[in-house]
Amino acid sequence: MEISFLTLTAARPRVAQLTLRETEREGIVGEGEKLRKKANREMRMLKAAPISIMAGRLTNLISRPKSFVSARASSAPHITRQMSTEAQSVASRLSSSGLLRSQGLIGGKWVDAYDKKTIKVYNPATGEVITDIPCMGGRETNDAISSAFDAFNPWRKLTATERSRFLRKWYDLLIAHKEELGQLITLEQGKPLKEALGEVSYGAGFIEFSAEEAKRVYGDIIPSTLADRRLFVLKQPVGVVGAITPWNFPLAMITRKVGPALACGCTVVIKPSELTPLTALAAAELALQAGIPPGVVNVVMGNAPEIGDSLLASTQVRKITFTGSTAVGKKLMAGAAGTVKRVSLELGGNAPCIIFDDADLDVAVKGTLAAKFRNSGQTCVCANRVIVQEGIYEKFANAFSNAVENLLVGDGFTEGVVQGPLINEAAVQKVESFVEDAISKGAKVLLGGKRHGLGMTFYEPTVIADVKSGMLLSREEVFGPVAPLLRFKTEEEAIHIANDTNAGLAAYIFTNNMQRSWRVSEALEYGLVGINEGIVSTEVAPFGGVKQSGLGREGSKYGMDEYLEMKYVCLGNMNSN
Repeated sequence: MEISFLTLTAARPRVAQLTLRETEREGIVGEGEKLRKKANREMRMLKAAPISIMAGRLTNLISRPKSFVSARASSAPHITRQMSTEAQSVASRLSSSGLLRSQGLIGGKWVDAYDKKTIKVYNPATGEVITDIPCMGGRETNDAISSAFDAFNPWRKLTATERSRFLRKWYDLLIAHKEELGQLITLEQGKPLKEALGEVSYGAGFIEFSAEEAKRVYGDIIPSTLADRRLFVLKQPVGVVGAITPWNFPLAMITRKVGPALACGCTVVIKPSELTPLTALAAAELALQAGIPPGVVNVVMGNAPEIGDSLLASTQVRKITFTGSTAVGKKLMAGAAGTVKRVSLELGGNAPCIIFDDADLDVAVKGTLAAKFRNSGQTCVCANRVIVQEGIYEKFANAFSNAVENLLVGDGFTEGVVQGPLINEAAVQKVESFVEDAISKGAKVLLGGKRHGLGMTFYEPTVIADVKSGMLLSREEVFGPVAPLLRFKTEEEAIHIANDTNAGLAAYIFTNNMQRSWRVSEALEYGLVGINEGIVSTEVAPFGGVKQSGLGREGSKYGMDEYLEMKYVCLGNMNSN
């Protein structure tokens, strides 16, 4: 089966929304010089890079920010601005520190695209160019795969303790450069600096945990049914791994995959989003500084159709791990079938957040606020539907709206800001279309519901009441700062509403009834359930979904198994001398 990559130009007003590709949440590529020049003429202050997806020759936008719809261009005014003094200072400091890398990494060497083509990386808060990166393709990817393949046997033959030491050193360097990495995340992704620093700690935690678990990859001894035999189970690294990662957590989504892969003895080719490649390159630089041998970690980005096709076609790549949309995940599964690769998929969500009458109102408001508005609503585990029991509905709606109203929106480098911009223009257009759909079907905007006065891709934190199951806000992932409130009467109805979706990643419950918390958490068809808590992700617990939200788990000891093959060994004739 031939699988091609389709790209949607998810960006500028008046620019055609469709052209080639993907990788997702997510991967972005340049779509050709002609379109790029036209886009730059029409909207100089913003390059919302293309949102891409891998698909057969799809003509619809189905990426995550899942299902970015090809919405009509907004007429809302934008404010053109220069990069802030703070952002300029950050970029300068990062450049002098050696962490602002702008080349790919192949075989331990920093390289440009072979044809010298580049694409630009933008600050979403200002629309200003941060730097140019190489627009790599199939040739560079094949070389990266070969480099990873050549490095595989020497790396796997190291003892677990030796690999653990390399990972521990990498972790130490990530923490030592926490401030710079956090600033880089804010610069290219837009999230507030405090939140970005939290991502660095969270992302580094996967490297630390993997360093520790590297020494705990145990086999097994099986009691034999025959006296002259001994039966063993060995666990061995799967091989070269292709890791395709998104833009919303440009560090943590890489370390969550690469940490366990390296710990198990695998080597990797990383394909970060072209919207946020700089954090990936900085992390790779620190991996080199940690002494991780050349070829063990490789990074390519640029022409996603060619990169993706190369990863899928290569028999040397034995596993694909991907975070992104369900649509793209299905295409990756199909593409991986040709060489029967293993796949791990963390895909789309439609997280319910159920507030029962007996919930502590303050706890529920605080938890829902965190679950919904972290990263401006741009996470796969964000509360996408806030399902509130009728007895507490009005109180919760008022208290929650008051809390949301106090969220400060702005450039992530500004003190006190907790909501940054959306990643690009297409993300804003998608949010607008979902809100318009809800209003047209009878929903009521309690707060926000429009672009922010700051312009660019800032959107007001929004609360919408009287949302029904037939609205887009209930059926699909909005991936933005919009909290839809749904009403329910009974526990059974809440469970039905929550499970009435193809997604099954994260869910949240707020109740003071212990028996109910157990009943409901067991009944919910989701891979993660938070009870009286809105932030549940951690490196020590398994992360992943059920139904069409993915395959496999990341993090914890269970995440290590995703990068291991199991081998059975039978020793016979053991009773002879």
